[in-house]
Amino acid sequence: MSAKLGKISKPFLFWTIILVVGGFFIFSSASLGVLARDEVKFSNVAFNQLFYGLFFGSIACLFFAKTDYHIWKKYSFIFFVGSILLTALVFVPGIGMEHGGAKRWINLGFITFQPAEILKISFIIYFAAWLSQMKEKIGTFKWGLLPFIVFGAIIGVILLTQPDTDTFAVIIFAALSMYIVAGAKWRHIGLILLLGVAIATALYFTRPYIKQRVDVMLHPSINNQTSGYQLKQSLIAIGSGKMWGRGFGQSIQKFHYLPEPIGDSVFAVAAEEFGFVGACIIIVSFVIFSFEGLKISIRSRDDFGRLVSLGIVIMLMSQAFINIGGMIGVLPLTGIPLPFISHGGTALFITLIEVGIVMNISKNRKRIKKS
Repeated sequence: MSAKLGKISKPFLFWTIILVVGGFFIFSSASLGVLARDEVKFSNVAFNQLFYGLFFGSIACLFFAKTDYHIWKKYSFIFFVGSILLTALVFVPGIGMEHGGAKRWINLGFITFQPAEILKISFIIYFAAWLSQMKEKIGTFKWGLLPFIVFGAIIGVILLTQPDTDTFAVIIFAALSMYIVAGAKWRHIGLILLLGVAIATALYFTRPYIKQRVDVMLHPSINNQTSGYQLKQSLIAIGSGKMWGRGFGQSIQKFHYLPEPIGDSVFAVAAEEFGFVGACIIIVSFVIFSFEGLKISIRSRDDFGRLVSLGIVIMLMSQAFINIGGMIGVLPLTGIPLPFISHGGTALFITLIEVGIVMNISKNRKRIKKS
C-alpha cells in the first residue's frame, strides 16, 4: 500500500549512504590496529563487517525499504516474544558466550551475534503497535503507564541480568519518546522519570562498574592506568588530531593504546585522523540524519508509522551521542557502539534493516504543498 504513495525520502537516503560509506572507511582504518595485534582476529573482523554487515545489510535494507511496513504490525507480538526468547539463550551453556564478564552473545560456530540488537527493533515495533492500537486510552493508568512499566520491566530483567545496562537505557529512552508522542499524560511521564532516577541510583550503588564509570567521567585524571585508561587514551587521540588530523590511516593511538579501536573507541580514531573538522563532520552527519528521520516521523500518515520511525531514529541518535559523549568525557563510558561505524557485522546488519523500515515509512509520508 505505502509503496504506491510516494518515493523514498532522498535526503534520508543520502545521509544514510554518507554514514555507511564514511563509516566503512573509518572502520577500515581503525581495523589496522587490530591487524597489528592479531592477524587472525583481523581477518574475522573484516570479513564479518564487510560480508554480514555491509553486503547482506545492504540487501536487507533494500528488502525492508520495498516491503510495506504495516505487515510488521501484524506480527509484532510474535517478533517481540521471539526476540525475548532469543535473548534469553545467552544464559544457556554451550550457546551463550561470555566476554568481559558479560553474557551478551550467542555463538553458533559460524557466527557470533548479540541478540539484544534484534530485541531493540522488535520491541520498538511492538510498542508502536500497542500505542497506535490503544491511542484513545494512552492517557490512562491501565492502558498507558502500566503497560510501559511492565514492558520496561520485562526488558530490564533480561538485559540487566546479562548485564547490558547500556542497551536497556537506549531502549527505554526510545520507548519514552514514543510514549510521549503517543499522548501520555505529564504526570505519568513525571512518575516514569522519578522511577528512572531511582533505578539509576540503585544501579550506581549496587554495580561497581557503573559507579566507576561515573567517577571517571567526573574525575578524568584518576586511575589513568586502570579504570580511567580508556578515557585518557581517547582524549590523547582526539587532542592529537588537532584541527585537520594526522591523515587517513595515520592514527597512532589505535596501535596498542586505545582499547577496542574498532569498537566503542572508533570515534577517537576518526578524530585523531581527521581532526576537529572531521569529528564535527561526523557529528553533523548524525544530526542531519536524525533530523531527516524525525521529519519522516512527523509527516507519516498513520500513528504506527510515525511511532516506529520515531523510535528507530531516537534509538540510533541516542546510541551515537552516548558513544561520542563517552569518548570526549562529557558522559560516562558505556561500551555502546557507534552506529554505522563500530565493529559488529550483525549490529550493522540490524541497523540497515531499521533504516530500511524508515525508508519504507517515508513513502507513506504527507506531501507538503508548494504555494
